[in-house]
Amino acid sequence: MLCALIMAGGKGSRFWPLSTEEKPKQFLNLTGEDTMIQMSVKRLEKLIPIERIFIVTGTRYFDLVMEQLPNLPRRNIIMEPVGKNTAPCIALSAFHINKIYDNATIAVLPSDHLIQDEESFLEVLNSADEFVDENKEAIVTIGMKPDRPEIGYGYINYKHMSCTKNGCEIRHVEKFVEKPDLNTAKEYLKDGKYLWNGGMFIWKAANVLRLTKKHLTNTFEVLSEIAAASEEDYSRVLNEKYNDVDNISVDFGIMEKVKEIYVIPSDFGWDDVGSWESVERYREKDCNNNVCMGNVRNFDGSNNIIISNGKPIVIAGLQDIFVVENDDMIFVGNKDEIEHIKELKSKIV
Repeated sequence: MLCALIMAGGKGSRFWPLSTEEKPKQFLNLTGEDTMIQMSVKRLEKLIPIERIFIVTGTRYFDLVMEQLPNLPRRNIIMEPVGKNTAPCIALSAFHINKIYDNATIAVLPSDHLIQDEESFLEVLNSADEFVDENKEAIVTIGMKPDRPEIGYGYINYKHMSCTKNGCEIRHVEKFVEKPDLNTAKEYLKDGKYLWNGGMFIWKAANVLRLTKKHLTNTFEVLSEIAAASEEDYSRVLNEKYNDVDNISVDFGIMEKVKEIYVIPSDFGWDDVGSWESVERYREKDCNNNVCMGNVRNFDGSNNIIISNGKPIVIAGLQDIFVVENDDMIFVGNKDEIEHIKELKSKIV
């Protein structure tokens, strides 16, 4: 029984000032007409019915999820009172899903990724599901074949092949590595056995809980107490106890300690929409290479990123700048500085 768990609790600070804590990037339409979370759900519905698609997010975003995904059952929204990184939220969700679907397999997926070849992506998910169903203590991750020496992503180093499923190679993972410097990224690309880590994992709900109990004992004990609460007391116990879990990523907390972990090398046009540069790669541009979103008029400007959230923005004769407007401010800068927007935010807000 394949279920999807979409992680939608991030704050998207690299997309500030358009992305805010009140409405982070997963609820914005950065690369198309639909928001990132809507795109994620529509993609998955071709393989998994909406009843088996779950969203884990912050309590404050419940209304946004309901507004943007009106067909999603309310029970499928799993709320964190406070963000404690990925390991606790995945385990919390595994407890929840395991109550609803016996023997569930969970595909843990981010809410903010772009996937161009959706059919190939769903074939990979289906192959991973079949493999995990046959190997119940295995974890399958999805690694993207790199086409450039990217320093913004973590990498997966793989070794020998375990088997194939429906034409998909399934290989043993040698190790996960953090974001490299440029020279190291070039070496990875040349080596040919390194893949971009997309943060996607397919595993049994029971295995999530087993590994959490083994490697993150405190988190498991806290979540067990929450899961045991009655329906009437659940929200109260969750709010009282959740802050006691470990603040740790699933990569550090579990993945780096597990031997039965595999990767499917994939090439379905993936991108982590994690920065303005990634939006520029995929958003439609005008004849002068401008990305314009919202109420924008451009006269003789070129190679700009102009984002209006309502107020009209007029650009005349400017090149290589970005302008982002939200309800509180208008932010203008050279495009060369846009990658430092997160650091600039800390000086202003």
